[in-house]
Amino acid sequence: MPSSTQLRYAAAYFLITIAVLLFLNIYAPMTIRNLVFRAQKTAMEDKAQLFVSSLSALTAMDSQTVHDAVESVDDLHTNRVIVTDPQGLALYDSLERDNAEGKLALLPQIVEALSGNDVFYITYRDGALESQAAMPIMAYNKLVGAVYLMEYDTDQGALIAALQTNILRISAVLAGAVALFSVFFSVAFSRRVQRLLESVRQMRDGNYQTKLHVRGHDEMERLGRAFNELSDRLNQSEQVRKEFVSNASHELKTPLASIKLLSDSILQNDMDAATMREFVADIGSEADRLTRLSEKLLELTKLDSTPAQEHELVDAGAVVGRVMRMLTPLAGQQHIALDCQCQPGCTVLSVEDDLYQIVFNLAENAIKYNRPEGSVNITVRHDGENVTLQVDDTGVGIPEQAREHIFERFYRVDKARSRKAGGAGLGLSIVHDMVQRNDGVITVSQREGGGSRFSVVFPYFDMQEDRP
Repeated sequence: MPSSTQLRYAAAYFLITIAVLLFLNIYAPMTIRNLVFRAQKTAMEDKAQLFVSSLSALTAMDSQTVHDAVESVDDLHTNRVIVTDPQGLALYDSLERDNAEGKLALLPQIVEALSGNDVFYITYRDGALESQAAMPIMAYNKLVGAVYLMEYDTDQGALIAALQTNILRISAVLAGAVALFSVFFSVAFSRRVQRLLESVRQMRDGNYQTKLHVRGHDEMERLGRAFNELSDRLNQSEQVRKEFVSNASHELKTPLASIKLLSDSILQNDMDAATMREFVADIGSEADRLTRLSEKLLELTKLDSTPAQEHELVDAGAVVGRVMRMLTPLAGQQHIALDCQCQPGCTVLSVEDDLYQIVFNLAENAIKYNRPEGSVNITVRHDGENVTLQVDDTGVGIPEQAREHIFERFYRVDKARSRKAGGAGLGLSIVHDMVQRNDGVITVSQREGGGSRFSVVFPYFDMQEDRP
């Protein structure tokens, strides 16, 4: 049984169709009648003009001469012809019964024609056309009489009636067909909408793998494709969320388990002061690791939920200089040589804190995962419409198959080495997100001679041109 929505659609289509058909049933017959009336008027006027031309040439207007003149005109298929003198006295009447000859023929049309006007009247009733025309007869610019024609045409009346009947029948058939098609299309459309609503309900319940199969090339098909794209994105986001929660839980569980094990060992065993201090130091290290992981997670949360700050013109070389000063002690401890080459005037439109965090994370990773007695080289250069930040290191490098995953959250190339260095696989993910929200692009490649090269490209902004 059709739903209320389907019935509303069908009723709307049907009412629109009925309105159109009613308009056609009113307008079309009127148009046809007007065309017939115009053709009939022209024909009657031509006939009347023919009689006027024949009668105006008479030297005298009397009953005999008028009879001869009218009879000389070919049969024009008129039902009645009346010719009068200037006073309205009928000199000729073609009717056999109720003949008006010798009498005053004061028909309204004749009276108006004797006033010097051309007259035409036409009526349609009872399936017949009744046409009446009257014209004054002028001889040497003098009114000498009037001619009146009347024609009763049942053939054209029957034609008009037949056309009206056919239009009515066709309209009725069309109305029935449209009613059926309206129900059919409304049911089909409503089913498509119901499938969409059902898919939306499934997605609302957490089933992000729901797909909507809609055929056709209309708005519903485009809506179905947009829904499927949204479903794919939500499903992907849900998978990322689950993976993130799983990885975060695993990363948090490891230091917590170590702290638990160390604290139980202290409580359950008699230890000397030196051993206890060593266990407490290990607990502190694991606590520091938890702190770093929590800070990274908070940073990711800020990137995902906090709107981007207002961008400003920042000198990338100056930011790199600050990072170099901060990381020089760490590089000294690791016996890593730091080198910086920055061109002047490398200004970008960015959030200064974001740019600092990007440079700091890349440089810190280059130091931590470098070879002993290695080096880290940071360059900033202005290249056409871009500013390129490049961080090179002499470390072990990143395998080619791992480069496409290096910016994923919790991804680590060497898990044992990363955990030993205090990493949780979040630093490069944070860098990637920060670069993107500052309209930049980051790539990683193998450095000639060994090691890794991280390149970050930002649009260049001329500080002089942007000043008012």
